[in-house]
Parts: sequence; structure tokens; C-alpha cells
Amino acid sequence: MSCRVTPAVRSMENAGVAFQLLEYDYDPSADAIGLQAAQVLGQSPSTVFKTLIVALDSGKLVCAIIPSDTRLNLKAIASAAGAKKAELSDPKKAERITGAISPLGQRKRLRSFIDASAPVLNEIVVNGGQRGLQMVLRPADLILATSAMVVSFAETSARKPSRPSSGRSTSPPVRARRCLNCGPVLRARRALGPV
Repeated sequence: MSCRVTPAVRSMENAGVAFQLLEYDYDPSADAIGLQAAQVLGQSPSTVFKTLIVALDSGKLVCAIIPSDTRLNLKAIASAAGAKKAELSDPKKAERITGAISPLGQRKRLRSFIDASAPVLNEIVVNGGQRGLQMVLRPADLILATSAMVVSFAETSARKPSRPSSGRSTSPPVRARRCLNCGPVLRARRALGPV
């Protein structure tokens, strides 16, 4: 997979924000894509944030950014957005409207909300605008770039990251490489045993 300059990457470059790209082999069959990304990249699931597009009862869509090891409290996001009810949007519809399920570089910029756990972290990881591409940046930069409102709306998830069936290590080998368009990119590969 080669790194592309996505609208999300372009938006951060244009804003002059420091970020790092992480690239990994996306698994569309994973039960929890955010947890799978965290595992493959060797990141804590509480620092890898997933982007959820939420449909309000008014018909408007909003963007919720929460840690990958949590669930979205739909009542809390509805209340924060000034609505009575909310539900997760159809992913295909959401992607058609935003261009990609990323909080950054959206085709139609949605009102954004980020979980209150983000500002206390040194850095967070969010979708970089394409499957298998993640962006590491400071939470304050993401909040500023998305004009996100900080709200407590994530609930602890009962779901645990899946463990490999064999006794092999889950720490992926990561190798640095340079992308002509985006500078240094780290690429993680799923560990398949001793190298």
C-alpha cells in the first residue's frame, strides 16, 4: 500500500500542524476496526480514536470522535448536539457525504464532538483519510482543526481486543519508510512469527 496525500493529510499540511502518518494492513473483516488498528500499530486502544458519523433526529449528521476501546453514548451525543435522539449513520451514506470516515478533510464538514478523554493525552491517533492510514497528532491540534466540542460521551466497552489464536507476539514489526508526497511514514505489519 502506498501513502497518498488524502484530503485529511492536505488539511493538516495547509494548517501547518505537525503530524505523523502510520500505515497498516487494513482488515475489513475485523470485529472492531479501531481495536485492530491499535493492535497492529502497537498503540494503546485509548489513544487510537475512531470516527463515528451520527444521524440526529433533525436529519443532520455530526461527527463523534471517541477512543477505540469505548462505545458511543447516543443520548449524550444527541444532548450535546441539541437533539432529542441520535443513531449511527449508515456508513455508506456517511462516506458519500464526508468523502472518508475521518474527522479531517471532510468533503462536507460536519459539526464535530470529541470525547473528554482526548485533551489529557499527549497525542492521539485518528483516521488519515483512507483505510489503513492513521494520523498521529496532538489532541489540541485536532480540536482546533475540527472546531470540535469536547464532551463526555464515551462509555467503557465490554469488548476486548481479539488475541491471536497462536502464542505469537502481537507486537508488530514497524519499519520507517519515506513517502515522496508525505515525508516519513511508519508502516506496521502484522507479526507472523520470528523474523
